[in-house]
Amino acid sequence: MNNNTQSNAKRFLDAYNNIDYALKTRYNFNRSMGFSDLIRKSVVLNYVVRKYEEVLIDYGRLRNAIIHNNNEDYVIAEPHDAVVEDIEHIEKLLTTPPKALESVGRRDVVTTSADKSMREVIELIASSNFSNIPVYKNNQLIGVANGQKIINSMGQFLLTGGKCSTFLDNVQIEDMLSSLQDSNYYIVRQADCTIEEALDEFNSNHKLLAILFTKHGQTNEMPLGIMTGANVVEAQKIIENY
Repeated sequence: MNNNTQSNAKRFLDAYNNIDYALKTRYNFNRSMGFSDLIRKSVVLNYVVRKYEEVLIDYGRLRNAIIHNNNEDYVIAEPHDAVVEDIEHIEKLLTTPPKALESVGRRDVVTTSADKSMREVIELIASSNFSNIPVYKNNQLIGVANGQKIINSMGQFLLTGGKCSTFLDNVQIEDMLSSLQDSNYYIVRQADCTIEEALDEFNSNHKLLAILFTKHGQTNEMPLGIMTGANVVEAQKIIENY
């Protein structure tokens, strides 16, 4: 066997073993679980595994074809360069994934206070060109002022006989936020949240509009950055090219 074959086989097996270890450790799976079962169980937990599910299952079969009698010192097949590079790419995504805040999170987060009128908040959205503005009261996050939700709330106000000027000048953003029936359109996560974890959040909650990143993922911390639904495609491209 030539050196290139040995190198490719070793690289493939190292990446395979690192993926196996990383998933079992992260999700506390039984160490004796087979690779195919591991991948199937991880699909619902991990965006990257879900994206590369069938490829990883195939690589599990290839691993068994590369070695003899489960002895990794006895290599009997050669993986192609492209295969090795592909599994190493997946390994990198699973073992050292990019952080969402560092990769796609916008750091210039504009915030506002709970006592601002709807006119002031709408003007802030227009001037900042950001459609999701975190709202704080006594240094505590109470919600996110979203442009579309403001329009919907204003529409409901007008339908019940209210006047536009009253909504704009006499209703505070805190009042509007407290009238919303759901608050699952935003979440707070800690600063080391990965792109994979962030994409999982958007995938599992189709109402999600924004993720706020704080140091420890607490609502009494000021945001270090924000990721919105507009960043999802960019995040997916980063995973493709990471």
